[in-house]
Amino acid sequence: MKKLQPGFIVPSGVFTVNRKKMAGYVPIDSAPKVGDIIYGVVETLGQHSQLENKSARIHKINTGTRAVFVFGNRYAPDYYEATIPTKVVEVADLSARSGVISHVNCKNDRVMSPTRIKLLGHVCDKSGKKLNTLDFPIIKPTKDTKTSKRSKLILVTGTAMNAGKSQTAATVCWALATAGYNVRASKVTGTASLKDILFMEDCGASIVNDFSHFGYPSTYMLSEDEILGIFNKTDLKYANNPSNFWVVEIADGILQRETAMLLGSKEVQSRIHKLVFAAYDSMGAIGGVKVLKELYGLTPDAISGVCSSSPLGLEEMKRFCNIPVFNNMNWDLKKILGCII
Repeated sequence: MKKLQPGFIVPSGVFTVNRKKMAGYVPIDSAPKVGDIIYGVVETLGQHSQLENKSARIHKINTGTRAVFVFGNRYAPDYYEATIPTKVVEVADLSARSGVISHVNCKNDRVMSPTRIKLLGHVCDKSGKKLNTLDFPIIKPTKDTKTSKRSKLILVTGTAMNAGKSQTAATVCWALATAGYNVRASKVTGTASLKDILFMEDCGASIVNDFSHFGYPSTYMLSEDEILGIFNKTDLKYANNPSNFWVVEIADGILQRETAMLLGSKEVQSRIHKLVFAAYDSMGAIGGVKVLKELYGLTPDAISGVCSSSPLGLEEMKRFCNIPVFNNMNWDLKKILGCII
């Protein structure tokens, strides 16, 4: 075992693992798995020139920057589809600034090729045991079954990446907290990144968490049992008080694999108090409402997202859709509460 050199960055994708656990590194002798923690050095810079650390500080990285990284898959239509290699590799792609590495299969033409990371070894503890984030969950429910009366779930989903889901979820948190309710907020799918849940905390959520608190650097390509497990364990941990509200954001769009697993689950559907749908434009809102109904039997209680800031877009929507809309940028407390209480 070689010792880790002082000064390496611990990114947010390794959120649950204490830095003191990382004693050294050993040669990589097997194909990587989800959650494997790797010591590496930036070989070439590409799209990502920053790393977000466990405290949400954004580090500028350069060729030669040393850090620990974590293997995980990523689904991001505006960036990459990236999956974990099926064999031992010496170099990997940085697929997210939270330190998630994988192999980029395809990219959006509007972004650069990925930053490349030279892999130096598998991080291990002082006994030589290889470290994996899945061995370090920090959310452990105290109950095994749900009571009949639970926190009211406000579920936020949307058309696609960058439709305004996180802004909408934060808006909901602000409205509820301003009205005097205790709000807990979660993001149950996506790729590790602290900014979305910290935004919800800034907007009044008393407790925030995401899938990375269970040790998952991302949720792309997890099994349905794992996806529902994240949802249900979070529900059991943070949504037991019927006087509270639980705001949950689902990443990406309603056609994405893991989003479909959640929206199609009767267990998830039965928990919904209000469903808020975020869309980028009027056509996305109109088509999204139709898809939600046809695929999942769901009708949103409110529409928001980027489209909610456009008066012309709202006029277009009115021709086909009479679902209430609230603006997630110009906050109207009474109107928002009327949609979600």
